[in-house]
Amino acid sequence: MTLFDPAVFGALQLSNRVVMAPLTRTRADDDGVPTEVMVEYYRQRAGQGLIISEGTWPAAEGKSYAGQPGIVTPAQIEGWRPVAEAVHDAGGTIVMQLMHGGRVGHPEISGQPRVVAPSALAAPGQTHTPVGKADLPVAHALTLEEISEVVEQFAQAARNAIAAGFDGVEVHGANGYLVHEFLSPVSNIRDDQYGGSPENRARFAIEVTGAVAAAVGADRTGIRLSPQHNIQGVLEEDDADVHATYAAVAEGLAPLGLAFIDVLSSAPTSDLVQGIRRTAGVPLIINTGFGVVTTREDAEELIAEGWADAVAAGRPVIANPDLVERWREGAALNDPRPQLFYGRTAEGYTDYPSLEDVRAGV
Repeated sequence: MTLFDPAVFGALQLSNRVVMAPLTRTRADDDGVPTEVMVEYYRQRAGQGLIISEGTWPAAEGKSYAGQPGIVTPAQIEGWRPVAEAVHDAGGTIVMQLMHGGRVGHPEISGQPRVVAPSALAAPGQTHTPVGKADLPVAHALTLEEISEVVEQFAQAARNAIAAGFDGVEVHGANGYLVHEFLSPVSNIRDDQYGGSPENRARFAIEVTGAVAAAVGADRTGIRLSPQHNIQGVLEEDDADVHATYAAVAEGLAPLGLAFIDVLSSAPTSDLVQGIRRTAGVPLIINTGFGVVTTREDAEELIAEGWADAVAAGRPVIANPDLVERWREGAALNDPRPQLFYGRTAEGYTDYPSLEDVRAGV
């Protein structure tokens, strides 16, 4: 098996095993509706075997960043439709990442009166709002009834994604956002069935993913995890607790028969990561580390040695829409422009030269 071989993940057909990682780029309009430049951005990157979209909010309270798209309103659903069509017309496969930001957000961003989380705690640090930088607020601790409502919001968002033409969905259970907040004993200090033990803290992730799978099919559903990423105040520093928590997550997901699990980890061959894979019993997408550039050599080795079924790349795909072609041919790569990762225009978004352009001297 090589990086450039096709793969089948549930109902998803991958032309190769290079995955475009989910990447926040903040190019949606003020109402969370995808814009025309987003259509071109995703179309350019359809050569990756699978595109995982940027994190997209399933409820207004889950919006974390200005310019972040949603999948709630009819306008948002219709705005995503040309994105899916463009990717399909270019021969690609695309799933939507459903991202509820939880306590990582602000009323000035979401337009909602509160942010929500498992517990009434604030994430550390500040965020950029339309009126300037502000401290992240103390969250409202979700009640049991509200937890059920959020689970249904994820399920309905998944239905909306499929209605917009996407091939599947990924639950964002990583990077310090809502689902991840439930997994950590630092951000989740509940004393009911959603807190305390590893099994209880795993419950929300399992329920959300199960509801999404029931809504659109497990063979079109995946989840992203980032164990011990220790970001945004979601700390997982006790090794024994981490192993128990993610074992509980994997055991709860195993009966679903998901299309894939997507793990962000700087230690992809570790017992923790490979244990999740074995227990869940589904294809594994590996992303070798937040802020760490994935090289072709690393990706090829992970596939060739059987540590992963596909490899996700972030910044290389931002700067090289045709990354698969460049990797396959051993061609030089464009350098990314981090100062333009987040913005509202096409600059630094759809203006990276293709390999064909470079060879033509464009």
